[in-house]
Amino acid sequence: MNFQTPLNGMKTPTPIKPPLIGITTYNYQPTGNFYSPAGYTQAVQRSGGIPILLPPVPWNPAVILNSVDGLVFTGGGDLDPNCYKGSLHPTIYGVDPERDTAELTLAKLALSERKPVLGICRGLEVLMVASGGDLVSHIPDEFGEDVAHRLELLKPTEHRVQIVADTQLASIIGKHEINVVSWHHQAVRTAPLGWNIAAQAPDGVIEALEHELHPFAIALQWHPELSLNEPAHLSVFQALIKAATAEGVNPDAFNLHTAGWGCR
Repeated sequence: MNFQTPLNGMKTPTPIKPPLIGITTYNYQPTGNFYSPAGYTQAVQRSGGIPILLPPVPWNPAVILNSVDGLVFTGGGDLDPNCYKGSLHPTIYGVDPERDTAELTLAKLALSERKPVLGICRGLEVLMVASGGDLVSHIPDEFGEDVAHRLELLKPTEHRVQIVADTQLASIIGKHEINVVSWHHQAVRTAPLGWNIAAQAPDGVIEALEHELHPFAIALQWHPELSLNEPAHLSVFQALIKAATAEGVNPDAFNLHTAGWGCR
């Protein structure tokens, strides 16, 4: 707790400043605007943070990182397969090289500098690729269609996920199985070095991961910002805000390696 001393000499607690949370956005739209679904900003605000939108313009990532207390890597189109040495699939859509480069660069720096991060859908994939991971190009090709992870015409759907016991995510959500809003056709193939699986769908698709050494690095394949009236989903954003507000993180607690910047 910080204190300030007024003129009367009595020390009073200094109010804790709400953390600034950077939220990645879609690129420049034909309408002339950058775009971000409102659920992300609402989730951060409802959890006690101040949302700051980060469009994929040529950033100085170090300046961005020093300006915010935490980051949300949001959903969107698919990553360019060249970023993870993947192959082009006919279902891949919405590839944006400028966004890929901006977000992968920022993600690598955020992980190495132990900045609290939350990845959602595409954001999970950004964190995984930034950590050297590989992606499943199209889930039905490898996992079948017993569990729908999105509907036709790129519409969301719902399914159950099992939360792995004794994980950080399990302690945050407080349940071992929840219903989620799903809106994706890709997934991480295996957990990259340093990351542990924290949730899976009934078909085996990895639905959440957390970093074993980072103080707060959680990646979700589902969309908690679309279920904010459910405490289990809002709690993930509340945990991010708590981590972004925390003081005294030991800088020697871990050492992460992230090679290179942007797409490989």
